[in-house]
Amino acid sequence: MHIKKTTLLFFSILFLAFATLVSANEAVINTDNLNVRTGPGTNFEKIGQVHTDEVYPILQQQDGWVEIQLTQGTGWVTNEYISISGNTDSEDTNEGNMETTTEKIITIQHDNTQLRDGPSTSFEITEFANKGIKFKVLSQNNEWYEITNDNYTGYVLKQLVEKEDTTSFSGMKNKTIVIDAGHGGRDVGAIGASGTHEKDFAFKTTQELKQELTALGANVVLTRKNDEFISLGSRISLPNILDTDAFISIHYNSFPEMPNVTGIGAYYYHDQNQKIAKDVLQGIAKETGARNRGATFGDFHVIRQNFKPSILVELGFISNPEKEQLLQTNAYQKKLVTGIVNGLNKYFKNQ
Repeated sequence: MHIKKTTLLFFSILFLAFATLVSANEAVINTDNLNVRTGPGTNFEKIGQVHTDEVYPILQQQDGWVEIQLTQGTGWVTNEYISISGNTDSEDTNEGNMETTTEKIITIQHDNTQLRDGPSTSFEITEFANKGIKFKVLSQNNEWYEITNDNYTGYVLKQLVEKEDTTSFSGMKNKTIVIDAGHGGRDVGAIGASGTHEKDFAFKTTQELKQELTALGANVVLTRKNDEFISLGSRISLPNILDTDAFISIHYNSFPEMPNVTGIGAYYYHDQNQKIAKDVLQGIAKETGARNRGATFGDFHVIRQNFKPSILVELGFISNPEKEQLLQTNAYQKKLVTGIVNGLNKYFKNQ
C-alpha cells in the first residue's frame, strides 16, 4: 500500500507540473497607460499602470479581466487591451491553441487599405493594399492582424478587412463628411490635468476618423490638416459650399474645478439635426461605455451658421486625470472613432 500511495503521489505531482506547463499564458499589453487594479473591475482601486509590449504571466481570468503577475505582487487588467500568448514550447494542439496553429487567410476589402509596421496607427504606413489581395495571418490581437504574402508584410486594422463591414457600412459609400478638429495653432482649447491641449486630442481623433471613414468609401474633407489656427468662418465655409452629408466638429471638455467629472455629449443648433446628434452620441456611448450626458441644443458658431447636417461632439473631460490618460491611448481613440462611425451609419441608413 505504501508503494502504491507513493507512486500515486509522484504521478499526481508530475501531472500538475505538466498541466501548469502547457497552460502557461502571458498577457501582452497592447496600449500605453493601461490601469492595473486590485480586483476584476473599474470599481477596484488603481495600483499602477502597464504599457505597450510589456509581457506578464497570467494567473487567472474572470468576467473580462485578467490577473497578472507583476514584479511585486499581482494586479488585474481588462482583457480589451491585451493579447494572450500561449506556451509556444508545448506541442499541445487542443482547442485553446487552434488560433495559432490553424492558418487564417484574409482578403482586402477596400482599395488603398493601409498596412503599417506595427499594431497601432502611431506606426508608419508601409504599403497600400488593393481590394482582393489575399494575406496569411501571422498573429492577431483585439484590433490588428499581422499579415504577409509574397510581396508585403505588415499590420492591418481588423475592421478594415472583415467581410461584414462591406455590407453593414454600405450606406457610408460616397457620402461627403466634413470633420472639424476643434481649435489649433495659437488656440489650444481646453487644458488637461497634466497640461495637455484640447487641440491635440481633437486632431488625433480627426485623423483616426478620417482613416476609417475613407476606408469605408466616404469622401472625407478636413477643416484643418495640421496644427494651425483656422477662423470659425473658414471652418463652416467648406461644408456650406460642398454637397455635405454630415459635418462633425470634434472637441474635448475641461472642468478643473471638478476634476472627477466625466462623460460625453453632443450638440445641435437646428432641430432637424437632433437625430444625427443622438445617433452619433449613442454610438459612442455604446462603444466606449462612457457616461452619456445627452444630445442637447448648443449655440456654437460652427453649427449655428452651418446649413448642412451638423453637430459638435465633446468626447471626454481632459481635466479628469484618469480620463486624460485613457483618452491618449490608441485603443480608446479607436473606440471613440468606431462609435462615431456606427452612429453615422445608423443615421444614414434611416434617412
